[in-house]
Amino acid sequence: MHTNFTIGLNKVISEFSLEILNMPLTDKEILVSSNEINRPGLQMAGYFEFFDSDRIQIIGKSEESFLRRFTPEKAESRLKELFSKKPVAVVICRDLEVSDVYVKTAQKYDVPLLRTGISTSEFEAALIAFLNLHLAPRITRHGVLVEVYGEGILLLGESGVGKSETAIELVKRGHRLIADDAVEIKRVSSKALVGSAPDNIRHFIELRGIGIINASRIFGAGAVKLTEKIDLVINMEPWDVNKTYDRMGLENKTTEILGLEIPSLTIPVKPGRNLAVIIEVAAMNSRQKKLGYNAAEDLLKKLGMTDEI
Repeated sequence: MHTNFTIGLNKVISEFSLEILNMPLTDKEILVSSNEINRPGLQMAGYFEFFDSDRIQIIGKSEESFLRRFTPEKAESRLKELFSKKPVAVVICRDLEVSDVYVKTAQKYDVPLLRTGISTSEFEAALIAFLNLHLAPRITRHGVLVEVYGEGILLLGESGVGKSETAIELVKRGHRLIADDAVEIKRVSSKALVGSAPDNIRHFIELRGIGIINASRIFGAGAVKLTEKIDLVINMEPWDVNKTYDRMGLENKTTEILGLEIPSLTIPVKPGRNLAVIIEVAAMNSRQKKLGYNAAEDLLKKLGMTDEI
C-alpha cells in the first residue's frame, strides 16, 4: 500500500543504526515513500516484471547464498541488473560480508547500500512497523487524547465544553495525557488508529482563566505519553433537555475516522456531573465489552427481556 507521505532515509538509518556502505546523496535528500519492502530473490533470478523501485530491498542469507551458486561474472551481472532499477535503498542483513562488487555496483548506479547485524526476519518486521507508523495516512482533529486504564480515549466536542479541564482531572487521578487541542491521528494498520500530539505543542494544555501549562512539568513525566492507540471516541456536548440520551448502552455506536469505525459514546455535560469519573467508568466498560461482557445485555437477560435485545 502506497501513501502520500515520505520519510527521509536518514531517519531509517538512525532508527536501526545502519552502517553506510554507499550513499550517493546526503541521506536527508533520499525519501522513502513506500511502507512495503522486498527481498529480491526473484529479481536475482532475472524476474523484474512487478519490481517496485520505491521499496527498500533487503538481502539476507538466502539471497546471498543464491548468488554464490552463479559464476562471479553472472553474479555481478545479476547485481547490476538489480541496482540498475535504482531501488531507494538496499540493506544487507546479518552483517554478511560485502564484496567489492556490491559497493562498486551501488556506486555506479547511485544506490544507497546499507548493512545491519540484525537477522533478516527481525529487521523486516521492525522496518515494516516503523514505515507503517511514519508513512501512515493521517488527519488532525480538534480534541483531547488521554489514556485511561490502558484505553486510548479521544475526547471530541466544541471549544469550551470542558475537554481540557476533564483531561487535567484525569491526569490528577493517575491517568496520562497524550494530546490537547490538536490530535494527530494515523491509521497504522487496517484495524488500528494511533494518536499523538504535534511536536511543537506536545503536552501543553490551555486552561481558560489560567493560560498555558506544561503537563509533564507540573504533574511529572509519568503523567504524559507520546502516542496511544484510539480505542474509544467520546463526544462531549452541552446537555440538551429536548434530546434523548442512551440510558441502557445497547446501541453500538461508532465514529468513522480514516475509514475505520471506532466505538463511540455521547456524554452530555452539565454542572454537577463528574466527567472524569464518568470517563473512567466508560473506559472500564469498554474493556469489559472487549472481553465479551455487556452489562446491559446481562441485565435484560436477568429480567427475562432477552427478546428485546
